[in-house]
Amino acid sequence: MGQHLPPQGAGSGLDRPMRTVRSTETAIPVILADSNPLVLSAMSEVFERDARFSLLATSATAEGFLTTARRVPARVGIVDWDLPEMGGARLMEQLREQEDAPRIIVYARESSQGHISAMGAGAAGFVSRHGPVEALLDTCVAVAAGRMVFPFLDVRELQRNPLHSLSRRETDMLSALARGMTNREMSKELGISPNTVKFHLSNLYDKLAVKSRAQAIAFFYSQQQGGNARG
Repeated sequence: MGQHLPPQGAGSGLDRPMRTVRSTETAIPVILADSNPLVLSAMSEVFERDARFSLLATSATAEGFLTTARRVPARVGIVDWDLPEMGGARLMEQLREQEDAPRIIVYARESSQGHISAMGAGAAGFVSRHGPVEALLDTCVAVAAGRMVFPFLDVRELQRNPLHSLSRRETDMLSALARGMTNREMSKELGISPNTVKFHLSNLYDKLAVKSRAQAIAFFYSQQQGGNARG
């Protein structure tokens, strides 16, 4: 029977400065972030005991994780989806703008929508908080090797509705298109350059399998009407 994370003292809940646990070249550099101090302490102990990993830092907030990830060359980051203050989705949006950002594993409660949201936000893996600790460790190894691990994801649902594959930024842009906004207006509202708007729109069109702004808007409204009909 799999080992679950044991309850630990709350002393490790605060942000922990960078520290090198092991200097072996083969160890996978890891950063942890969880809003629950008991979970964060337990995870820290698990990773510190496993020779496959080098635990570089821990944090109790998304901002703390982001600050650490910008100065520590970690290969994998394990985060709570509901991290304060910005949350997991916003955190990964920030990380996408960073070179050599760690690959992210979301460690959260099982839910189909949670898996889809994590994947759409750019996570490389998802692990249930209620599963055995071995699943978290194995997923970390797989993600470090370049794989994506979403064990509870129903891929058929993604195929039925490509909106589920959109990132948060792409979803915001599709909504802005549907409101009739121009590229310049989207640039101002979203705080990004016009060239970045064009880049995101190109990705958006590819994911929706459309070729123009008009087709994207038509697709958006067809999905809205389909959802209302099913409801």
